[in-house]
Amino acid sequence: MHPFAYTRVSDTREALNAGRSGGRYIAGGTTLVDLMRETVERPETLVDISGLPLDEITVTERGGLRIGALVTMSEAAAHRKVRTLFPVISEALELSASAQLRNMASIGGNIMQRTRCTYFRDVTADCNKREPGSGCAALEGVNRTHAILGTSDACVATHPSDVAVAFAALEAQVRLLGPDGERQVPFADFLLRPGSTPNREQALGKGELITAVEIPPVPRPLKSGYLKVRDRQSYEFALTSAAVALHIKGGVIHVAKVAAGGVGTVPWKLPAVERHLVGERPSDALWTAAAAKAAEGARPLQHNRFKVELLKRTVERQLRIVGGTK
Repeated sequence: MHPFAYTRVSDTREALNAGRSGGRYIAGGTTLVDLMRETVERPETLVDISGLPLDEITVTERGGLRIGALVTMSEAAAHRKVRTLFPVISEALELSASAQLRNMASIGGNIMQRTRCTYFRDVTADCNKREPGSGCAALEGVNRTHAILGTSDACVATHPSDVAVAFAALEAQVRLLGPDGERQVPFADFLLRPGSTPNREQALGKGELITAVEIPPVPRPLKSGYLKVRDRQSYEFALTSAAVALHIKGGVIHVAKVAAGGVGTVPWKLPAVERHLVGERPSDALWTAAAAKAAEGARPLQHNRFKVELLKRTVERQLRIVGGTK
């Protein structure tokens, strides 16, 4: 681990000043500290924001939800309003990491976490995300767990977060505070596809701080849930996953929100699946037809072609569970 300076801040103004000077924000540290140990990350200054007042969960007007950036994963998963209003968020969190990590990791840190690509974490391997212009060893390497959607010739790494898939499905907003004031960024725009600049992963300005993730209100009644397919049940990242939320009234689907994880360079919203569902009556045939559209635009690699079919089956299975026809 390389030498670094450490400072602990007590208010947001102090944090922003430190961040504007090049400091890296840290709260639970469950990702950043690991990357520092592996010398993938080499920050000169760590700014401990764990004492900031960003740890509340509140219900917004008309039944939306605001989750403070420093709320821990376990706190969010257990919160009564989260479990009642948006079970998909609780389920995604409970299927993430381990209990010990969920007790430490923050919501803001979770969506900021970097890929679990083996080549990214191996400083001897070529990786454009870690060292721009060096190449991508995964393209011709062991790429079974890599992305099939949103990839580029520069990067095929998946985003590892489970709850980010739920946020993408629910069309969340990320609330930011920076030197120029507050702003909101749609979740779909916050995490960036690699393109030719995979080293730039979030739409953050210098020194900007995540203060909360806000879920907009959704028509009720709403059924939602998260399904994760992985190689083992304990502490494993998704091969595929599906976050689904459906507003069904009078036997007709009026609102459908669907996203996939484990298959994209970012949590992957599935608008073609959503469009196929809206205005239709739930049925086995509908779920199958809608899920068939989940892998549109996929670019599988040598070792992960199986993900195309697995994604379709995962989305179909979760549509049946949430839609009540499993």
